[in-house]
Amino acid sequence: MPNNVKILLVDDNPMVLAMLRDALSPLATVSTAGDGADALLKAIDESPDLVISDYRMPGMDGRQLVEKLRSRSSTAAIGVILLASKSDISERLALHEQAADDLLEKPFFLREATQRIKRVIDKIALEKMSRSSSSDGVVRGNLAQMNVVDLVQSLEMGRKSCLLTLTRERERCEMYFRDGQVSHATYGPLAGDGAVFKVLRWAGGNFQIDFEAKTTKQSTTLNTQGLLMEGLRLLDEERHESGSSAGEEDDVLLDS
Repeated sequence: MPNNVKILLVDDNPMVLAMLRDALSPLATVSTAGDGADALLKAIDESPDLVISDYRMPGMDGRQLVEKLRSRSSTAAIGVILLASKSDISERLALHEQAADDLLEKPFFLREATQRIKRVIDKIALEKMSRSSSSDGVVRGNLAQMNVVDLVQSLEMGRKSCLLTLTRERERCEMYFRDGQVSHATYGPLAGDGAVFKVLRWAGGNFQIDFEAKTTKQSTTLNTQGLLMEGLRLLDEERHESGSSAGEEDDVLLDS
């Protein structure tokens, strides 16, 4: 089920537009535009949280679209990802550091691009949840909305300092973050890296994020990305040993 993040996709290639829309629709509410001028009007009218636009388009290109968005108070804060070739990034966009929040180099594989964009979507979703949090300043939700890996990656991307508490029936895991890095974690008798690895297996449960909670304890030995990579490697290893690994569909390479 898509969350409350709104995305505007912009590309003059109908096939690329359709494939990106289909890939991202399970993750967010997606609208589309076939050129920069149409995208600008829709951005003003619909107020998306994120614009994902091709750089090379006839008429108003992606960089000009970003400049128009940034020049208006109502659209200046919209996040932007530009899809551009390596040469365009190095020769043109490098001169305009504020042209976009992120650049996705073309050609790209659809699955890889979707995973990268999903991290941005999760970060935006978490920020929106934070703004609408309860009076005590604690964000609450369930892992059907955002799983453990997505939560941890979002807190890392946002460089958050907080306490993430995960609960499932009688089980409880606490993870303290400092500037996006997991500094201390506990799960029953486990502490540190092992506590994080254990909770990555959860497929359900609830979470709450307290942005006021802090600790001086340091029990983890890896940074956040290292914890996730090693935890997922261990989980994948277990699945292979139990014969439960599933095959993946062929990926699609998208260009202009």
